[in-house]
Amino acid sequence: MSDSPGWASPGSSPSDPPPVSGGGGTSGQPAEKATPRQQPTNWSPQQPPAAPQGWGAPPPPPPGGGWGNWNQPPAAKPGVIPLRPLGVGEILDGAVSTARAHWRTTLGISLAVAIMIQLASTVATGIWMRDNSSLRALETEAEPTRGEVLDALSGTFSALGVEMLASLIGTVIATAMLTVVVSRAVLGRPVSMGDAWRDSRPQLARLLGLTLLVGVIVTGAVVLGFLPGILLSAAGSGPAGIGIGLLGGFAGTAAAVWLWVRYCLSAPALMLERQGVLASLRRSAKLVRNSWWRIFGIQLLTVVLVFMVGMIIQLPVSFLAPVLSGDGIDPLVSGAVAEITWTYLIVVGIGAVLASTITLPISAGVTALLYMDQRIRREALDLELARAAGVPGHEGRTDDPAPGN
Repeated sequence: MSDSPGWASPGSSPSDPPPVSGGGGTSGQPAEKATPRQQPTNWSPQQPPAAPQGWGAPPPPPPGGGWGNWNQPPAAKPGVIPLRPLGVGEILDGAVSTARAHWRTTLGISLAVAIMIQLASTVATGIWMRDNSSLRALETEAEPTRGEVLDALSGTFSALGVEMLASLIGTVIATAMLTVVVSRAVLGRPVSMGDAWRDSRPQLARLLGLTLLVGVIVTGAVVLGFLPGILLSAAGSGPAGIGIGLLGGFAGTAAAVWLWVRYCLSAPALMLERQGVLASLRRSAKLVRNSWWRIFGIQLLTVVLVFMVGMIIQLPVSFLAPVLSGDGIDPLVSGAVAEITWTYLIVVGIGAVLASTITLPISAGVTALLYMDQRIRREALDLELARAAGVPGHEGRTDDPAPGN
């Protein structure tokens, strides 16, 4: 691993199977942990003593630790995380600590991206949806025609398309730059917005392709699940089509979630190992293998946390926006279509920018730290990180994994 944030996978190919021989492996590849009980030979050399046998009772454990920490020094912590396998709380704390330690960089990146996304969304919504008379007409129509429905939704689809495109580009830029920031924060090194942009810019095109490919894979699983029911309904078997569609939709959604977790570490693999798109997908699948439920739980917890933080910020704004635009809260109470004015859009946009500025570093940081945690558990990446960070006792270690490039 080089001392730059562009970490390369140990050995010649990240997706190659681990060597079967003992020791540190060949070509600088670390031996991968097969089970939690199997201690890799290139793990930390200081281990707890063997448990005493016979009648001699062991002395009480030292304060603050159990027998697993007996005579074992604490893990080095040059940056925001200790260099050892991480718990759930440590991963979340590491993401927050990165934003706090490098707040100018992280908040600057997320604020710039959030403003770009929301500016495009606000302008598109103002152009296509400020005249919402067609939507209001649907409220009074008992049975609107197909043309009226399409006319009412055409502006919505146009604005949604622009917003999705802006969100895609902004998310790719934020993910790339914030992943670089986290990689520096783990080593305890400063990083500026210029550094993050310079290191992430060469990979932006690949990351965009990777994000699109993962989106197509996940969406395709859902569509394929609903497709048999849709075809049956189109053929005239209404009840059967609905039943098959519901069952297929449930199965497709489950498959989409499984695929999303399987490939959720592909973005940091692409950024920190300088991988290609397909190689990053294989790399993520390899790191997630046998840890799917743990990674799913952490990612689900992160999604819930980000959603709650966003709602806390945006909910008051959603009540304030119609009041400032002159409609009051009557549309919110009655469920009617609110009058969309530029004042309304600007106030809502400010709330969305604030929410994204806070939540983007958390979600990107958790994913990057999950990737590092999986490599620490499987490939003893903690030794390589300690060497790169200049931790005393790890400079020029001969048993450390050799850099990939």
